[in-house]
Amino acid sequence: MSIMWQNKGFTLLELLIAIALLVLLSGTLYGTFFAVMKGRDSASARMENIREVRTTLDMLRRELASTFYKKDNKRLHFVVEDRDTFGKPASSLDFTTVTISLAGTVPTSDIATLRYNTVEKDGKIQLTREETDPYLHNRPVTYPQMEALQGFLVECYNGNDWVKSWDTALNNGLPKAVRVTLTVQDGEQKQDFSAVTNLRVAQ
Repeated sequence: MSIMWQNKGFTLLELLIAIALLVLLSGTLYGTFFAVMKGRDSASARMENIREVRTTLDMLRRELASTFYKKDNKRLHFVVEDRDTFGKPASSLDFTTVTISLAGTVPTSDIATLRYNTVEKDGKIQLTREETDPYLHNRPVTYPQMEALQGFLVECYNGNDWVKSWDTALNNGLPKAVRVTLTVQDGEQKQDFSAVTNLRVAQ
């Protein structure tokens, strides 16, 4: 009694159909994978932007709350200039504030002059921060505080209205409150984040 083995292979048509289905399935899986990765990266970038905005606004709120000014001391001042870059608000903020003296061999006072300026870069606004001691001839330290901003607006409340410019040399005093607004790009739209600070230090 003989046993006959009958081997039946795949036809060319079956192989082509299987390959086509594999290509379609792979394309769908890869498309979904890259869409998920892109969404994750976008969400991560958005969360990083919000974190930077909150950190910057918190720091500005603390520094502005400690603003120090006296009319008879020319070293102490508070100046806000209204500027724009290609239609985007780009204020400058220059003021003296109470700070903590740093321990070390270099002498420091408990007053610091802070300057927040904007620089246009690739169609976006870069916010820089500079700190010096008004009583010492130390070299100013400047570094980028935030990049890729769509706007930096500083407004001062005079008791009746919010104004975009202030100079203690002309106004003979500090504003009652300061509002800082940072504008960032959120997808296709722009989003504003604001913080209002009352200036409590006696003049």
